[in-house]
Amino acid sequence: MHFKSLRSTLVLATALIGLAAQVSAQNLSYDSPESVGMSPERLERIAPVLQQYVDDGELVGVVSMLARRGEIVHFEEFGNLNKNTGQALATDSIFRIYSMTKPITTLAVMMLYEEGKLQLTDPVERYLPEFANIRVAGPGGSLVPPQRPMTVQMLMTHSAGLTYGVFGDTMVDRQYRDANVMTSPDLDTFIARLGQIPLQYQPGTRFHYSVATDVLGALVEAVSGLSLGEFFQQRIFGPLEMEDTFFQVPADKLNRFGTNHTYNPQTGELEVSDSPDASNFVNRQTFESGGGGLLSTAEDYMKFSQMVLNGGELDGVRIIGSKTLEYMTQNHLPGIFGDNGQHAPDTLPGFVNGTGFGLGFAVIEDPTAAGGIGSEGEYYWGGAAGTIFWIDPVEELIGVVMIQHMNVQVPLRAAFKALAYGAIVD
Repeated sequence: MHFKSLRSTLVLATALIGLAAQVSAQNLSYDSPESVGMSPERLERIAPVLQQYVDDGELVGVVSMLARRGEIVHFEEFGNLNKNTGQALATDSIFRIYSMTKPITTLAVMMLYEEGKLQLTDPVERYLPEFANIRVAGPGGSLVPPQRPMTVQMLMTHSAGLTYGVFGDTMVDRQYRDANVMTSPDLDTFIARLGQIPLQYQPGTRFHYSVATDVLGALVEAVSGLSLGEFFQQRIFGPLEMEDTFFQVPADKLNRFGTNHTYNPQTGELEVSDSPDASNFVNRQTFESGGGGLLSTAEDYMKFSQMVLNGGELDGVRIIGSKTLEYMTQNHLPGIFGDNGQHAPDTLPGFVNGTGFGLGFAVIEDPTAAGGIGSEGEYYWGGAAGTIFWIDPVEELIGVVMIQHMNVQVPLRAAFKALAYGAIVD
């Protein structure tokens, strides 16, 4: 399915209103906002706010997208693709989505689970023998045996005892850096290096944001016999017609790939940190990172999100079962965090009271405690370069925002959510 700009399609939708049949929420299409209980006038509040971020130099460019009940009601672009060149952003610009890769990788594992090819309680070492003799960091630099196996499900909930090596300075963090875990040339080398380093915590005892989803990517390869990119393309991207989601930008799409920027606290300005011509995403990306390696567009990620909201199906194509997705979007760590803010995660300060974690998604259990508008049961995630999405199953609402900025200084997610929910009038 090829989407047009909202500004042109809404004209057509308005002209045909009353003549066209109501499109099922199992499809993703354009219709008038009124048809799904949203106010066009209130949706028009979005543009001035996002444009102001651009005009003030706080964001270089933004693409924002909203869908309710399967109908796209807002889709616009603001600003530039590249601060230095001034190339205009487009609705089909390609973005580094980083950790928004994680829900896709987790879903891939759950597809294999549905097929009986693995169990969530299986020890990871059954599929990745590099972890067979893993130890856990103990007191005073000692190494102790794990009290329980590191399981597939623990990888999905970031409770396996792994870390990232960049958010702290423990003995384990330093070993990650010394072994160049995060700059491994390929997935096999990554797993080999990781298997030689102890776990930071006993498996299953706490949430700690980590490379766990990259390990899930290796598990997909071991179980399916396909590379992670091949599995994604054959089983998810191809069926959903996500034509602009991949690990490496094809040459014929390079002109749509943007520059990444980083906020410099010394100058107070955004600076180019990764240009397309020098980016690993262009120059033969051999490490297919299930935790943060994908590129995508707002349209493509909306297709994925609508499939999830629909219970696993989009445009007549079923990717996964509805009960499986229901299971994935429940809080799986009530005793670790999300229990009214107790045992808050130590590596994600953005987590607040009322938030839990499912399989690949954060889950809002109490919107009031979480301090923002929304619904109980909403699930979401974001990426390091500022990309965000959320799915609200109560309101059947999906929001996707794409930017390319590390260390974002504006409350983009909170502002966009307030504008989106403020446009609901039914």
